[in-house]
Amino acid sequence: MKWAGGKRWLTPHLLQLWQPHSSRLYVEPFCGGLAAALALRPKRALLNDINPHLINFYRQLQHGLTITIRMRNEEASYYRRRDRFNKLITSGASQTAEAAQLFYYLNRTCFNGLCRFNQSGEFNVPFGRHTAITYASDFSPFQPVLKNWVFTCSDLDALQFDADAFIYADPPYDVEFTTYSAGGFDWDDQLRTAERLAQHTGVVVLSNQATPRIIELYRRLEFKIEYVDGPRRISCTGDRTAAREVLAVKGL
Repeated sequence: MKWAGGKRWLTPHLLQLWQPHSSRLYVEPFCGGLAAALALRPKRALLNDINPHLINFYRQLQHGLTITIRMRNEEASYYRRRDRFNKLITSGASQTAEAAQLFYYLNRTCFNGLCRFNQSGEFNVPFGRHTAITYASDFSPFQPVLKNWVFTCSDLDALQFDADAFIYADPPYDVEFTTYSAGGFDWDDQLRTAERLAQHTGVVVLSNQATPRIIELYRRLEFKIEYVDGPRRISCTGDRTAAREVLAVKGL
């Protein structure tokens, strides 16, 4: 999946923190594109995201998803598929194998790999500008990897996990653009997330944009802080300047 804020580049840092605790349950409350989990390969994992279409895609992968729709990098085809996906949403059939296939196709073909929905819950990202796209059709290698992973779609406060679980949380960044999920993710959500995770008795790793108030918040909650430079892959202005990020750790 193409996913804004993917953490593949951060996985060498995460791997060093994870390896001494690899027998524990791995928990990721904002799992996104699964870059971290697929790099760390925990035996047991609880992976959560507020986006129900993303979670449906992963659950369908667990059951052996097969792509049967024709995938083409063509504008007319894209909008037909988008209309069909939205019809599945409005008819209550968004948690199906067909919806998962369409979601994958739209993700690969849409503008900048964005995931955005209107107030009616319909996917409204326009056609992309890709010259060529590689589409996967065989997802069978993922099935054994995801076999013992549990995927949920809920708020952080509803998650139940082991007291000694290893948690990696990458919440939506502390920036003005907050339309990742319905209702957005505002400063109150940042506070609630950090304060909830600070109470966990196991290892907690948090990543976020290194804004002054994020740094102050994590320090107040007694996280150990380091700074890393992350790539800026999705930008409406074409800016690819490295984004300074904070990696906050507690419980080691």
